[in-house]
Amino acid sequence: MPDFIDHASRHEAKFTEMAIASQRKRSLQASQIESAHTCNECGDEIPELRRLAIAGCRYCAPCQAERE
Repeated sequence: MPDFIDHASRHEAKFTEMAIASQRKRSLQASQIESAHTCNECGDEIPELRRLAIAGCRYCAPCQAERE
């Protein structure tokens, strides 16, 4: 029985490592996407500080809050 549990534990650890690596890759890609200058919802200008703080943002703060 311990062999089965050890095997399952190693298998789970491998899948966890793969999931973390995948999430890190997506996070890095998202941080390299340029933010929009105008909101995709209302058309208002997105402030520069927001565009810099949230890489890849597409909505102004009020529209983003409404979407969430």
